[in-house]
Amino acid sequence: MKNIGIKRRAIVLAAAAMGVAGTETAQAQAAKGPRVVKIIVGFPAGQATDIVARQLAEKLPAVTGNNYIVDNRPGQGGSLAMGVLAKSAPDGGVMMLTHMSAVATNPHMYKSVPYDSLKDFEAVGLLGDLPFVLVTHPSTPFNNVQELVRYAKENPGRLTNASSGNGTVSHLAMEEFKRRAGIDILHVPYKGSGPGLTDVIAGQVSLALETAAATQSFIQSGRLKALGAGTEKRLSTMPNVPTIAEQGFNGFRAVTWLMLLYPAGTDKQLVASTFAAMNKVMQTPEVDAYMRQIGAVPRFSASPAEAADYIRSEYARWGETVKRSGVRLD
Repeated sequence: MKNIGIKRRAIVLAAAAMGVAGTETAQAQAAKGPRVVKIIVGFPAGQATDIVARQLAEKLPAVTGNNYIVDNRPGQGGSLAMGVLAKSAPDGGVMMLTHMSAVATNPHMYKSVPYDSLKDFEAVGLLGDLPFVLVTHPSTPFNNVQELVRYAKENPGRLTNASSGNGTVSHLAMEEFKRRAGIDILHVPYKGSGPGLTDVIAGQVSLALETAAATQSFIQSGRLKALGAGTEKRLSTMPNVPTIAEQGFNGFRAVTWLMLLYPAGTDKQLVASTFAAMNKVMQTPEVDAYMRQIGAVPRFSASPAEAADYIRSEYARWGETVKRSGVRLD
């Protein structure tokens, strides 16, 4: 809690330092009247990133005076949407709530993506983390990670795992888990977590490593069985679900982050005012509680510059992970 308090004070100070420029930009925008701003999301409606984007779209108008709509552009693990943002005019009319995979893994894994993660965007800031949970149909004969590994070794090639798309965390983290466990499970990619989880619930696919936001209502209703969480510590919303790390996979982590981006060339004052508005909205008790309720963990950048540095470090780190996985896609 102490670290969170320090982080929040840093954000407040950074926002205050940007205050004059941000206020001037907001006043200039107000003089022009409200505008409609698109928030692009690289997944279908109902996915975790989409849920958070819709909270932003609902709450930001009270702070900025603008209106916001969510524009879902699913495909290629978020890369199609990133390509749309990269080609959008840098006038503040389009932004994107993106996730780690589209920024940091897809460029290393696909033969070609229509953007450069390090040059084509202006980082606004982090909003939070989305932890992943390994789930299965309630009828499967294993109830934890060790039992799953044992079953998979005794029945090679019999199990399948859904992911929300090639290159997403649900894909790469599961590949890393299978590599470390020495097991053979067939990967079945989907366009988003919803369709994949639907097939796991129906018993057509064996497993899925998906966000707590997407899985926890099904776990609570008994339609899915949780085997392990991809976090360092147990989730507060699922305290009885052990982490995958504590079940024999020390250091294993399956978590993605969410960040707001503008196209490269967007006015720095607008980026600063959006950073301040986003943090004001996301750190209200109401939205903070909502984020935690859906299985997200709020986390914020101290400034847009820090967010940009974070993109560079994550791009390098995940490039090594992709190289180690051996996954390469056309």
